[in-house]
Amino acid sequence: MEDISKMLDLDNLPKHIAIIMDGNRRWAKAHNLDVAQGHKEGAENLKKIAKFANKIGIKYMTVYAFSTENWKRTKEEVGALMKLLKFYIMDFFKSYDENIKIKVIGKVSELPKDIQEEIAKVEEKTENNTGLVLNIAFNYGGRDEITTAVKRIAEKVKNNEIKIDDINEKLVSDNLYTAGEPDPDLLIRTSGEERISNFLPWQISYSEFVFTDKYWPEYDEKELLESIKIYQKRTRRFGGNK
Repeated sequence: MEDISKMLDLDNLPKHIAIIMDGNRRWAKAHNLDVAQGHKEGAENLKKIAKFANKIGIKYMTVYAFSTENWKRTKEEVGALMKLLKFYIMDFFKSYDENIKIKVIGKVSELPKDIQEEIAKVEEKTENNTGLVLNIAFNYGGRDEITTAVKRIAEKVKNNEIKIDDINEKLVSDNLYTAGEPDPDLLIRTSGEERISNFLPWQISYSEFVFTDKYWPEYDEKELLESIKIYQKRTRRFGGNK
């Protein structure tokens, strides 16, 4: 790969990239493979993309791995995805030092106990890492995240910890799973679909969107650079008149 500094403005990198990793099943079908193999290839690709993002200086990445709606899929597919979270993602980052901080966001308490234990281990092991913060959205739903934040705030009002007039956008943000992190500058969705599918609805209010026809398992480092190049050509106004 050519010198990245010649391809990108390294002073204008998105601080936070969100990715809807779509197309594992269709990639598998196109290659005459079963669905589980598609998800395995998708998980392996996440490792590569996360390492590369860390290398080029991206500070935060949030990826959509399993939604609260995905429980509707077949028992076999859901089981395969659970195994991937435990074995292909967690074990990789426990044994391979990439200075990446791992966080799993979503309804973790509703996952199987062994998965919860693996999540706790990897989060503890990587909590002091200073490179890329990788948020893996697993058993995640955007509306549910906002609803949970509202309940937390309401509880504080009920307990007289805060007043209703104290509620503002920052307080809502501070009660989301991504509290303390900047909102995504760039949202990428693979596989040709052009919708957000209940992913970070609060946080992506002013994100730039880039859609690609590539299935997630074939979305490689060069594709990520191309997405960032598209982002860097945009003029971000945030509702103003720049």
